Amino acid sequence: FIIMINLEIYCTTIKYFSLLDKLPSYIKPLGLGNTEYPKQWLTDKKGENISNLNKYFGDATGLYWVWKNVLKNKDTNDWIGVCHYRKLWLNNIYNEKQKLSAKSLYSNLLKPDNKIFSDCDVIQVQPIVFKNETVYEQFNKVHKNNALRDCTNFLEADLREEFKEYLNGNILHPHGMFITKAHLLNRYFEILFPWLEKCYAYCVEKKLMKDYNTRLPCFIMERFASFWFSKNIKKKQLSYARLGKFMLSNNINKYINPMKIPFTFRMHPTLHDF
Repeated sequence: FIIMINLEIYCTTIKYFSLLDKLPSYIKPLGLGNTEYPKQWLTDKKGENISNLNKYFGDATGLYWVWKNVLKNKDTNDWIGVCHYRKLWLNNIYNEKQKLSAKSLYSNLLKPDNKIFSDCDVIQVQPIVFKNETVYEQFNKVHKNNALRDCTNFLEADLREEFKEYLNGNILHPHGMFITKAHLLNRYFEILFPWLEKCYAYCVEKKLMKDYNTRLPCFIMERFASFWFSKNIKKKQLSYARLGKFMLSNNINKYINPMKIPFTFRMHPTLHDF
């Protein structure tokens, strides 16, 4: 039998894409930063917010908005997730690229009646498995600073040691994407945001937030999210699809919805090979 759940997935974006208006109603566009969005959209500028930090925090300002303005109205076992305007949850897990298919991508998006919700508390995206480096080493190679090492020390002792152990492994669930129950999400936020505030202060003091590292606190959070939700015993995984410029184009979406065109699914899921 089908288990129907209360599911809301907040799709964070820094621009208006008309395609997002065409997603299922439980996938809710959440506009971030200074951009103006349609009146019907949610934005991180309304209510209690840290929208002014979006330049540095990335989608964390959207998560903060969800924490302060949404979670208090949810039942403990309601499901809440996050995705991004280019990265959408799929309804299954795939270990190889899908061949040419008459199915549209739209029909393969995650649905609330997926049986995965009946036997887990956390859903993460399919991980990247680094072959020749640890999560910590990969971060250092990309960002070329000691921010992750130093900011880890701002965590409480037990959590700090667990996180360090995780960073010395080779599995990363990317993009800070997750779906979980409201009570677990609240616990995550209660730990995340006080810590992220310390990470931000550190990055300001060391003058690290420039060029590619402008959103350094967000990149640090991505590793912590992967670690935090991996800790849960009852966890599952799903694949995701990364949308290209053609699919996101506002001009193209005036006339057609490329997500519903057959033969688009061959580009998905998004798999990483490191």
